[in-house]
Amino acid sequence: MKVITQSVNFNADKKLIDFIQKRMDKLDMFYDKVIQSDVFLKVENTSDKENKIFEAKLSVPGDSFVVKKQCKSFEEGVDMAAASLERQLKKRKEKLRAHL
Repeated sequence: MKVITQSVNFNADKKLIDFIQKRMDKLDMFYDKVIQSDVFLKVENTSDKENKIFEAKLSVPGDSFVVKKQCKSFEEGVDMAAASLERQLKKRKEKLRAHL
């Protein structure tokens, strides 16, 4: 799957981008028709510890899923968002099977 990563107001290191790519590639196991994923990494300027925002838009034929998570680290956000997308993809696959 093609993952387009954009970091807003900072430069993401290669290790983080590779981690995101690897985690998003695992979503192909649940639904094989994923076209691409747009990922946005943002850091809020607050004194709050949970100031990292991870946003992912997953494109599938005829639909798209958007997940937004705010966490202490981007890695935690990636894991939470991927788990949420996993559930959504499984649900979509079940709906498609029911129509056949």
